[in-house]
Amino acid sequence: MKSMTGYGRGEFQESNKSFVVEIKTINHRYNDILVKMPRHISHLEEMVKRSIKEKVNRGRVEVYINMESVEGNDVEVAVNLALAKSYKEAAEKISRELSIAGELSLESIMKFPDVLKAEKLEDDEDELKRALYGALEKAIEALVGMRSREGEKLREDMIEKLGNIDSKISEIEKRAPLVVSEYKEKLNQRISDMLEGKYELDESRLANEVAYFADKSGIDEELVRLRSHISQARSTAQSEGAVGKKLDFIVQEMNREANTIGSKVGDIDITNMVVDIKTEIEKVREQVQNIE
Repeated sequence: MKSMTGYGRGEFQESNKSFVVEIKTINHRYNDILVKMPRHISHLEEMVKRSIKEKVNRGRVEVYINMESVEGNDVEVAVNLALAKSYKEAAEKISRELSIAGELSLESIMKFPDVLKAEKLEDDEDELKRALYGALEKAIEALVGMRSREGEKLREDMIEKLGNIDSKISEIEKRAPLVVSEYKEKLNQRISDMLEGKYELDESRLANEVAYFADKSGIDEELVRLRSHISQARSTAQSEGAVGKKLDFIVQEMNREANTIGSKVGDIDITNMVVDIKTEIEKVREQVQNIE
């Protein structure tokens, strides 16, 4: 289980190309990848996205790619020999025609315009890909490591909260049978007070009323389903891969059962326990929003 929040950085140099890749991820319902990179290598953007999607299934991913050329390695000095010869021949002609003694030095020729020209080398595509992928792979590895560590913390905390909910369910299970017997006693006492001993109590009608109350306020099914959801959440939390959406659905079902229990039972003690359960469920829901 991984968190959707993380950061990774990677550097790599291949021949005359150096890359620095930074990746940040935050919560998002889907897998949304934004890549910012130099325009002249934008054709490699799809390669970057494919590599990230192999490791990141969900979340907003922001990728920042910086490329630098190693100083001097990306420039080639071209020599215009024909032009240099022309300069030399012209100088010799001037010397002969004007009877001016002197020789043209190599240093002088090199200073003439356009004899030497620095030209930027074309980027080697394979070299670009190797350098970029090297930095990208390191950044992704660091990112996944951080997301995994954060995910483990979330898992441990979520398991603890599910345990708290389970404990409250056990308390409700102990309290629930007493609610019916207490209702029977209160109803019996209320009717007896109203009859004031002048009329005989109809036990069969009392039993029917109690049975109706027990059926109406029965929460056994809801408690069983809530426990089942807790078991599913625990099992899912131990699974690998993207489990955030599944956990989100399970938490919604847990909240639905808790609401039903609260609406069916009028007992104040159980109502308070349901409030505690819903509080824990909300905490789990907040954590699930950050799970991949």
